Amino acid sequence: MEPLFTPEQLADIHAYHQPYYIRAAVDPLVRLALSALILAVLVRPVYRGATAAAASLERRLGGTLRKAPVSRAFFSAMDRLWGEPGWGAALLFALFIDLATQLLYAPANVYFFYVLEHRHGLSNDTPATFAWMWFKGTLVGAIALTALVIGLYGLARRVRRWWLVLGVPVALLMLVAAALDPYRARLYYDQTPLQEGPLRSRITELMRKADITFSDVVVEKTSVQSKRIQAYFAGQGPTRTIVLNDVILGELAEDEVLAAVAHEAGHVNEPRWPGRIFSSLAVLALLFLIDQLLRLSARRGWWGIQRSGDIRTLPLISLVVFLLITLAAPVAGALSREREREADRYGLNLTGDSGAFRRMLVKAARVNKMDPEPPRWVVLKGMSHPPIGERLTALDAP
Repeated sequence: MEPLFTPEQLADIHAYHQPYYIRAAVDPLVRLALSALILAVLVRPVYRGATAAAASLERRLGGTLRKAPVSRAFFSAMDRLWGEPGWGAALLFALFIDLATQLLYAPANVYFFYVLEHRHGLSNDTPATFAWMWFKGTLVGAIALTALVIGLYGLARRVRRWWLVLGVPVALLMLVAAALDPYRARLYYDQTPLQEGPLRSRITELMRKADITFSDVVVEKTSVQSKRIQAYFAGQGPTRTIVLNDVILGELAEDEVLAAVAHEAGHVNEPRWPGRIFSSLAVLALLFLIDQLLRLSARRGWWGIQRSGDIRTLPLISLVVFLLITLAAPVAGALSREREREADRYGLNLTGDSGAFRRMLVKAARVNKMDPEPPRWVVLKGMSHPPIGERLTALDAP
């Protein structure tokens, strides 16, 4: 078999990945330093600024907005959820901290997700499309942050066992949240049904052989932004959808697309409930830990806090969540890599076409510029997929 990459391609791949490896090593330290700066220096002045800004907005616009039919209902709901005045200052504090963090990371994000991607031929973004995707992501993040502030802190201020009141419905929602996956993706990319023809018929036949039901096969138009190959299953039960991006249809032959779909079908047959139950219990445990942090902050009077449920604890909670995710990443990555190996074995058995499976992996590696042998520490730190060289070698194993 021909080499996976030419020397020139391999040099380009190494040049592309090297900045990412440096960032992977440095980023945890940067995040810790930024968290220390926020906690030690910025919490008090940002909170004072948010309180002053909220008071100013209330004086100038509060009377009008609280009388208008639509906004009046919104203000009334927010007052009830928060339980007392002050939700405006809390919300502005959270958004100010989030915006400051995003601005600090903006130069690095532009470099990694725009400059570097263009330099190595992986992006079709224009400045306008890049800014639009960033804006949509920021807007979704701001809405999620607002829900977090009002939901978590509003309950924590009014209900003693708020972590249980919030955690149980959230945990139950997580058990079925995967059903919403096909709809979340449409916030960012247009999707259209795969046209009738040989490929659709072969995918349908393959899924019948695998005994996997699905609602549709759609084409996700990611080429407006990226040149990467991608295929995945979204949703579950009646919402399960097979998603192929338009790049994969242009780069891979039909039998190679089938190999990619067969690999993704392997994930459908994974035992999902143990992981979902564990994740739900982990959310409950995390909320209980946050409750203890809120109470500890109030007892110690950190940053002038006098009661549990004060928004000034948000940077501390963010730091604790970051530390927990960082510590859990190696274990989560190891489990994910094993699932990917199982999905490779399943897909190969389903198609019975090792040649197409190999060609699919090779083309994906070339188009997506996968490093065949990344540093071992990068893999152990939490890579979700085995290195492509390892996956190709496994195809030859008895």
